[in-house]
Amino acid sequence: MTESRSFAYSLCQDEDGWRWCVYDEDGVTVADGANGSRDAAQAAVELTLRQAGTGLAA
Repeated sequence: MTESRSFAYSLCQDEDGWRWCVYDEDGVTVADGANGSRDAAQAAVELTLRQAGTGLAA
């Protein structure tokens, strides 16, 4: 049986677009990036969370 892991994320706007970061339950950054639009940044976060939930590297 696999142990369930919890993740959190942040999205913030900067002058070049949107920056995002995904953290594990210990507060360690597991992935981050930047996108030109909020929708693209949100999609990147959601993909990262899906991959993290299946144990795949983001």
